[in-house]
Amino acid sequence: MNLEKNRIPDTVKHIHLIAVCGSAMGAMACMLKDMGFKITGSDHAVYPPMSDFLLSKGIEIADGFHKKNMAHDPDLVIVGNAVTKENPEAKEMFRKGLHFCSMPQAVNHFFAKDKKTFLLTGTHGKTTISSVLAWIFHKAGLDPSFMIGGILKDFNSNYRLGKGDVIVIEGDEYDTAFFDKGPKFLHYPPEMAVLTSIEFDHADIFRDLDHVKDAFHAFISGISRDSTLFAYDNDENISELICDAPCRVARYGRNPNSPWQLDQVAVRPPWMTFSVLKSGKPFAEFRTRMVGEHNLLNILSAIAIADGVGISTGAIAGALETFQGIRRRQDVRGQKRGITVMDDFAHHPTAVRETVRAVKPFYPDGCLIAVFEPRTNSSMRKVFQEVYPHSFDAADMVCIRKPSRLDKVPEAERFSSEKLVADLEKLGKDAHHFPDTESVMEFLVETASPGDVVLIMSNGGFDNIHERLLEKL
Repeated sequence: MNLEKNRIPDTVKHIHLIAVCGSAMGAMACMLKDMGFKITGSDHAVYPPMSDFLLSKGIEIADGFHKKNMAHDPDLVIVGNAVTKENPEAKEMFRKGLHFCSMPQAVNHFFAKDKKTFLLTGTHGKTTISSVLAWIFHKAGLDPSFMIGGILKDFNSNYRLGKGDVIVIEGDEYDTAFFDKGPKFLHYPPEMAVLTSIEFDHADIFRDLDHVKDAFHAFISGISRDSTLFAYDNDENISELICDAPCRVARYGRNPNSPWQLDQVAVRPPWMTFSVLKSGKPFAEFRTRMVGEHNLLNILSAIAIADGVGISTGAIAGALETFQGIRRRQDVRGQKRGITVMDDFAHHPTAVRETVRAVKPFYPDGCLIAVFEPRTNSSMRKVFQEVYPHSFDAADMVCIRKPSRLDKVPEAERFSSEKLVADLEKLGKDAHHFPDTESVMEFLVETASPGDVVLIMSNGGFDNIHERLLEKL
């Protein structure tokens, strides 16, 4: 593999993105388009909302990877991290000797080099914190740029090119590219960063939890002494890794000894209200339409950063009250026959548990029907098989779709939807498994009643089940 051309040339007019429909890659494509570059892209799984979003921006997307997509000889090829060296476009890129780079390389070159970076990391909560922080910055007049893994309803976008000197970046631990196997977040030197949690995930690239911890240790060790890391206070793995952090570290959470503490919480639909302590003293009271204590903890870290850059409590409170949320995060897609259909990105057992538990108090009069599609490289493996059952404790009924891509997982390592349902039934749950999306919808149409909420969780399109179910209802 010849890496001689792994750099960004001085003159660039036409940029091609391989695997353009990922959240971050899609955002980058749009940002570059807005900067005036000619943009083309390709992907093998083109589905809403990102596909619709890209098309609305006038970005040409080729469906599928083919060497013919390189016929136009772009000045630069940005290679997504899901792309392998055997990808026909990557092979053609090398054959032609085209310039190429990873997504983080492009972020630093085109967007972040002259700005202060606020970086959100951790197994969970990155998109939520990034979105809330970007909105607080915007409402405070900082005119931020951002690249986020979800589409903010307030902007109808997951990116923004601002004129201010701040940029909010969602930094994940997944590898950068086939020619750079280090985590993406190692590329972004932060002014301030958040570390929410460290759990095993991404079973396709990490061997075990220790391997994941190695990645986060490298991140923490590389943070400048002049930077600040806000670290969640109830995660043993975080506590272990920050012991020798070279930067300033401030803990946040429920611990009375933490500088930033979540205090009194109340559920008052459609609001959650909460108070915050700073260094043990009352700081302010806030309210938000986001549900669940996990989201309040996410918001707490954004409040800590906002205070750190000098934003007033009044401005923070106003931003939180007006924040409309994120698509695919407890996102109500519609209501028919008195039945609410909600979309959520949850897939890791912890995220599923916290999402189900958060939604339940807001729909006390009906059944909470949790519909789950195991689709990630981790959830399709049996690594979480024994953990998933208790993730659905707060649900009244559970529907599990058989993973559609099990052929990608060695047979001995495969997750079993049948076993999960059997384990749920042992716990006294009304649980069902289904071979495909159509059968899930047929069951829901026959079973759901007025007042119920159907909480659909998947990190993919799930065959557009949300809109199709609403039509059938």
